[in-house]
Amino acid sequence: MTDSEHAETYEQRVQAIRQANQPLLEGFEHWLRQSGLREQTVRDHVDNLRLFEHYLLLYAYSLRRLDEATDSEVYWFLADWFPRKALWASVSSMTMYLATFKKFFTWMGETGLVSPQVVVDVRSTLKEERRVFLRAVEE
Repeated sequence: MTDSEHAETYEQRVQAIRQANQPLLEGFEHWLRQSGLREQTVRDHVDNLRLFEHYLLLYAYSLRRLDEATDSEVYWFLADWFPRKALWASVSSMTMYLATFKKFFTWMGETGLVSPQVVVDVRSTLKEERRVFLRAVEE
């Protein structure tokens, strides 16, 4: 396979994953609206997931869809990548990300998009490592 064929295949995979993620983002957005959250809060949660999608595609070397993300990827995003790369990373933005991941994985579990074990793993990571995540943005 030539470099250009490899690049095209990679780009095709990225595009396919983005297309697969779109209904997830739309479904989650709809669920958030149904729960009565303010429009700005709904947009913030969806934007947070779009950044996580970007991370999964370009930085985690995983090329995973959002519904394939693991607690480990959530951990490394929150503990390392987000605090280093996002200029707006702060205690309040990290707190919002923790809420976003909790809501997103709860929704995916309720809709059967991920196994109950994935939901348990992510939620326990968010709870147990909360101090690590907050400390990462305080420095």
